[in-house]
Amino acid sequence: MRGAVKPIEDRRLLGIGLSLFGFFCFCVTDSCAKWLTLRGMPTIEVVFIRYFGQFVIICALALPHAPRAILTTRRPWLEVARGLALLGSTLGNFFALTFIPLTITASIGFTMPLILCALSIPFLGEKVGWRRWVAIVVGFIGVLIIVRPGTDAFHPAMLLSLVAVTFSAFYFLLTRKLAGVDSTNTQQFYAAAVATACLVPFAFGGWVWPEGLEQWIPFILIGAAATLGHQAIVTAHRFAPASTLAPFNYSLIVYMTISSWFVFGQPPDGWVFLGAPIVIASGVYIWWRERQLSKSVAADALSGD
Repeated sequence: MRGAVKPIEDRRLLGIGLSLFGFFCFCVTDSCAKWLTLRGMPTIEVVFIRYFGQFVIICALALPHAPRAILTTRRPWLEVARGLALLGSTLGNFFALTFIPLTITASIGFTMPLILCALSIPFLGEKVGWRRWVAIVVGFIGVLIIVRPGTDAFHPAMLLSLVAVTFSAFYFLLTRKLAGVDSTNTQQFYAAAVATACLVPFAFGGWVWPEGLEQWIPFILIGAAATLGHQAIVTAHRFAPASTLAPFNYSLIVYMTISSWFVFGQPPDGWVFLGAPIVIASGVYIWWRERQLSKSVAADALSGD
């Protein structure tokens, strides 16, 4: 049946490949956004096209086969909040991309696990020990190295990037809460529908149509790349556990560096090379620490039996 939930399989290499492909698609999405805004297209219009494209693709693929299933949600307000969080993340990120290189937005983006770890205390009731708090502080020191507030290198758009990452952390928190509640297609549908509905009143003021293939290609590609990326990441978790896939999240910095350097002529400076590894190392440590704690809890539960 088309609407049946597919079983989890242990195919880790396929899961890793899908994860790498998914993050490549996210790099394509951000690169398309930067390309279009630098050529005079309003950022709100670019964000609208990104979500409208996703909305059209999801509807075309899912509605003909299971219209009721994709529209049915057990937590409608949670779906709306999740959609708004993702929209806030995209708005902040796309506006920041207009002014700062992809390498900087990607490096700041790696603070998401740090923010997520901190937010999991009030929102998920999780306990965070002193080791992970130290990792969070060290990670933000890495961000300060990259953005260098108070110097000529600092651009206010870097703060927008941090706002975008915070919204992204809320998005992942709400995704956790919806796990096992609504299907992936339902979550994709509502995320796209909420963002599209919010942007319609603003997107058509000063609308700019693409000129030539160099603008039409990213204009069409941006929504497709975002949808493919999300689907690839979700599918990857069916073939490999999150603990296996987590370190491959950092492949994004490689993709972003290549795009920033060769597409936009903005190579990373030495401060990015210094700060980004600190941020990444902090995120990897938090992932490793959470994995160790999960193993410890599982061992205690087995010994209790």
